[in-house]
Parts: sequence; structure tokens; C-alpha cells
Amino acid sequence: MKTVVAKNYEEMSALATEIFAEVISSKPNCVMGLATGSTPIGLYDGLAALCAQGKLDFSKVTTVNLDEYYPITPDNDQSYRYFMDLHLFDKINIDKANTYVPDGTAKDPEAFCDAYSKRIEEIGIDIQILGIGRNGHIGFNEPDASGLIAKTHLTDLTENTIEANSRFFASKDDVPKQAITMGIGDVFKAKKIVILANGAEKAEAVKKMMEGKIDPMCPASLLCLHGDVTLICDEAAYSLLK
Repeated sequence: MKTVVAKNYEEMSALATEIFAEVISSKPNCVMGLATGSTPIGLYDGLAALCAQGKLDFSKVTTVNLDEYYPITPDNDQSYRYFMDLHLFDKINIDKANTYVPDGTAKDPEAFCDAYSKRIEEIGIDIQILGIGRNGHIGFNEPDASGLIAKTHLTDLTENTIEANSRFFASKDDVPKQAITMGIGDVFKAKKIVILANGAEKAEAVKKMMEGKIDPMCPASLLCLHGDVTLICDEAAYSLLK
């Protein structure tokens, strides 16, 4: 795993933007794997700015998102489809028909998950952006001593995740209790992975990820098995590894 330590969130985001811009420029019809949350917003702002300046063209790009709450409608302002439209898709010249976000309204979530994994298998992912949770989760692949699931699946959210995400909802009771998430195997289909971490609250998770021990209680630790992963973090997130 290649590690780059940035001074702050802004520099971290700029470095990630450079990597993604290079992939898009070299392969205009690339497939990008995307994530939500506050961490990648700086990256999305950077890509949108380059598009507005005429330096990046997204017209042939396809995107695949990591996860989505279940159940939730796409017009809910806490849905990840809404998030992606707000922070990226509405700011760039992408064809939304080529933007795939798990369907939070799927009547048969199991069938949907199977189809989503097959789509990833068919189209591939050239570059995947990831964040890391405080407990080492990636997507909604939560720590699980019994093992982790490879394919896209419907999962129950842990109390910790529900509590952490409750700040985005009117109350904790409004947070969906399940989510559809790409599995670890789906994530590993990406040719290149960029994982971002910022802030001291992520330092423990980053340390566990980088220790070289494969531990299902820290799902991000599996990333050391992938052949092309770049961790970009700020000094605070890297502080326990100095």
C-alpha cells in the first residue's frame, strides 16, 4: 500500500483529484467507483472545478457507488443518490443514465444485489475511492469476527453506525436500520483504489489498517491484499504511525 501524508484536508483532496483526473484523461470512458460521506467532498469539488474549466470531460464516464441506505427514496435529502447529485453529478457533464447507485426502494433487495454485483463484474472499475470508518469499516462492510461478505448485499447497520449517522437525520429513530453495500470482493475488482482518511478520530483505524494483520474486525485491513492501493491521509489521521 502506497502512503501519502498530506498537511491537511485540502491538500489530501487535491492529491486525490490529481489521481482521478489522470485516470479520466487517459481513459475518457473509465468506470469510477464512488463513495459518500464528508471525506470525498473535497475530491468531488476538485473534479467539478476541472470540468467547469473545460479540463475534464465526463460525458463517457460511468460511475458505480458503494452503498445506499435501505429503505430510502432517491429524493430523500439523506439518500446517497441525492448526495451524489448534489456534490458531483449535477456539477459535471455526466450522463446520469451511466451513474449507478444502489436502489434504496428495491422490492426484492436480494435480486437487486445479485444484479449489482453482476454489473460490476461486467463493466469493471478502473478506480475506486474509499473512506474509512472509525471502526475500520469500508462502505457498510462492518467489523464481523465471523467473516465478511464478498458480493453486494443487504446488511444490518450496527448501533455505532446508526448513532454516528444520526446527526444527519432529525432523530436517531429516522436513520434506516439497513443498507445495500458492495461487498469486499466487489471493491477488490477495482484496478486502482484510493482511500482517504482525515482527522485524529480516524487515526486508530488507519493504524490498524496499516499494521499488516488481516482482521475481519477491521475490514479495511484487507486492502493490504490488493495490488494497487494508495492511502492519502492528513497528519492527524497518520499520527499513531509516526
